[in-house]
Amino acid sequence: MSQQPPSGRARGRARGRARGAIEEPPRRPGAGVAPAAAPPPVAVAPPAEAPAPVASGRGRQRGGVTSRPPGAPPTSQMEALSLGEKGAGAAAAAQPFGGRRRRGDIVIEEPRTRPAHIQDKKGSTGHPVPLVTNFFRVSSTPSWALYQYNVSFAPEIDYRGVRFSMVKEHIELIGETYAFDGMILFLPKRLEQKETVLFSKRRNDDADIKITITLTNELPPTSPTCIQLYNILFRKALHEIGMQQIGRNNYNPDMAAYVPQHKLEVWPGFVTSILQYEANVMLMADVSHKILRTDTVLDFLYDLYNKTQQNFHENATKKLVGEIVLTRYNNKTYRIDDIDWEQNPQNKFKMFDGTEMSYVEYYAKQYNKTVRDMDQPLLVSRPKKKIQKGGKPMEGPLYLLPELCTLTGLTDEVRADFHVMKDIAIHTRITPDKRNDTLQTFINTLNKNEKVQKDMKGWGLSYDKTLLQLQGRVMPPEKIWQRSGSYNYKPQDADWGREMRGQQLISCVPMQSWLFIFPARNSPQAQDFLQALVRVGPPMGMNINKPIMCEIPDDRTDNYLRTMREQMNDKTQMVVCLLSSQRKDRYDAIKKFCCVDHPVPSQVIVSRTLNKKQMLMSVATKIAMQLNCKLGGELWAVEIPLKSMMVVGIDCYHDSATKGQSIGGVIASMNSSLTRWYSRCTFQHSGQELIDGLKVCLQAALKKYYELNSNLPDRVIFFRDGVGDGQLGAVVEHEIPQVLDTFKNLGADYKPKVAWIVVKKRINTRFFAQAGRGLQNPSPGTVVDTEVTRPEWYDFFLVSQSVRQGTVTPCHYNVVWDTSGLKPDHMQRLTYKLCHLYYNWPGTIRVPAPCQYAHKLAFLVGQSIHKDPSLNLADRLYFL
Repeated sequence: MSQQPPSGRARGRARGRARGAIEEPPRRPGAGVAPAAAPPPVAVAPPAEAPAPVASGRGRQRGGVTSRPPGAPPTSQMEALSLGEKGAGAAAAAQPFGGRRRRGDIVIEEPRTRPAHIQDKKGSTGHPVPLVTNFFRVSSTPSWALYQYNVSFAPEIDYRGVRFSMVKEHIELIGETYAFDGMILFLPKRLEQKETVLFSKRRNDDADIKITITLTNELPPTSPTCIQLYNILFRKALHEIGMQQIGRNNYNPDMAAYVPQHKLEVWPGFVTSILQYEANVMLMADVSHKILRTDTVLDFLYDLYNKTQQNFHENATKKLVGEIVLTRYNNKTYRIDDIDWEQNPQNKFKMFDGTEMSYVEYYAKQYNKTVRDMDQPLLVSRPKKKIQKGGKPMEGPLYLLPELCTLTGLTDEVRADFHVMKDIAIHTRITPDKRNDTLQTFINTLNKNEKVQKDMKGWGLSYDKTLLQLQGRVMPPEKIWQRSGSYNYKPQDADWGREMRGQQLISCVPMQSWLFIFPARNSPQAQDFLQALVRVGPPMGMNINKPIMCEIPDDRTDNYLRTMREQMNDKTQMVVCLLSSQRKDRYDAIKKFCCVDHPVPSQVIVSRTLNKKQMLMSVATKIAMQLNCKLGGELWAVEIPLKSMMVVGIDCYHDSATKGQSIGGVIASMNSSLTRWYSRCTFQHSGQELIDGLKVCLQAALKKYYELNSNLPDRVIFFRDGVGDGQLGAVVEHEIPQVLDTFKNLGADYKPKVAWIVVKKRINTRFFAQAGRGLQNPSPGTVVDTEVTRPEWYDFFLVSQSVRQGTVTPCHYNVVWDTSGLKPDHMQRLTYKLCHLYYNWPGTIRVPAPCQYAHKLAFLVGQSIHKDPSLNLADRLYFL
């Protein structure tokens, strides 16, 4: 290349220009600082690849066992079992039956949230439909049990590797199939004695070591500890068939698909977990893809430097900090937290033995990697918590070489590129038939692998050979109501865009005083759009007066803001801005002005949207409906039998401008048909409960409801989105009790019936409907509340949308609190009805409308406004 990132001297001169780009002062290599993964993180332990010190001994049982048959148990994987010396596994098994989620090989306890009065969570509405799902049963032999033993050594053995070795010497007694983590031993069989005493000799001093193996627990197949063991065995099986773990999932780099025109490659793999479901322990497996850049982070820095030399450091830091990279030499992923411009590959760090080695020497020796650019900076990754390596704590930042890292995932700019996404979709969008074939091949590979089968038979376990078949139900389609009456839509498409043509909207707000701002060069487009808008309005019942036409000389942000200040007055209902190009800073400035500084609903249109004249009427129709919503109008409705009910949607979004701050969007219905909404948002920082602002939002919504209806709602149904895997306990223990307490502030006698439903979109469960000899996506309205639901939850799956490509993803609903008096059928039907009421799309969507509205509000505030919107807009859908 003609130009490269600045050298070490140039970087020193540039530091003055790039002040503020580095979050912390750079640290020079030394104790506590090292390269990532295999490079030692601290100067007190050997590299991860170095063998742990082992002083193997000569073992003997009373009666004489001296041989050491081959066969390696999954001892390394068993280290993932966090079992203490006092038998934490037994304690976990003794706990009340609760939910379990997997983090790597660790199964984390989740709260049991199924309300006590829900004896049967199955619905009955709709017609039955046979389905196939991406689950395989995990079967065990009759009377199967896992036996847990505590293992003690006298005198005490400090090194875990020595303990492993001494236990392995008695393999003839305990058997080839066992799992040992250094203190806890698991066997698929029961030893003859409750307490078994063995002896080994310590090789370095020939001392006798007494090993006492004591039975502490007999665990059934459904216990949490057994579930952990299943997952550990399965991880070992994946390794045996050539899968490589990256993050939490496993991928096959040998089957990578390349997208050379975009410098990307796609690794196929699987998301897997084994958990207890309604009646069986099952393996969930779904197809996953890892998208990687084929160029390195150093190549990215070269390109960036060639484009933006002036603010190179600052721009590089903004672009890379927060991104996830993959180190190809060991397939580990790391988050970039900083860039250390003062270090380079020739700097040295301390090894465990105190000697110093440069990064160049280390990678050459450890991985046979030749580092070519000696002036590249180092990427800094700070582990969030201490990681144990060789029994020693891992502290301090990890240092990565850009030349040996590749970026993973897709940036927002890439996601916005239609051509890139289309080319990637060829590899990632998989039809139900192809997904089924891939999963079937996967399980066949496991069942045919000799090592895997030997391991499984030793433990008395097996995987089913075919995907699980179960029965779901398809709920009846909803009638869509507008001012002129009701109509049906084609259930399979779940789209009524055609049917609503010529139909009048439920309620329309006349557009009498509004501004239309556009650059001079886009004047012809503005005129054409206005004519189309005036034509499409009356058939829908909209009265659109001629706006104040504001032509500005160019599309600079200042021109838009100045024109709005000059032309807006107290009667202005709406501002429509036509932009010549899509620029985030310009959009943000307009939205901030219209939502905070001078509250009025606004619509931003990019000129390319109006380029195709044959599509102009259709575009104008959609924009007209958006304008009506933002003014407080209603488009369509479905039948809602329940009266005096408020539905609340809650979602969160991280603020893009303020680190550690997130926005909670709260949307509440204001009428019985659930077509009018009141919105508020709340700001909170990392570690702060959402409830701090949620109570304020809910109180405001209830007061507004009373103002409009002269009474408070009898029922309040919450749909809580944005709950991560580890946050369910916080929702149940903190959010719900305090929200219930909010009702008391409105009167001691006010006790509405309440349901709280956690909505989960990012799931890996899939359902396929049988179509002749093949499989297809299930119909919208398909609900599943058996087999793959969890016994400790009141939950169900709902497929509410139709997709034309790939496999549809259902949504998972978990009712964690319920005093509503609604039957499971009612809860499922209400949820599906709400998926019809999102006014940005004339069809069903994946989540209930209040959740989507809450997301749109939180997204607008977190991406563009960064402040609390004016309360003058709270009773309108201004954020669409």
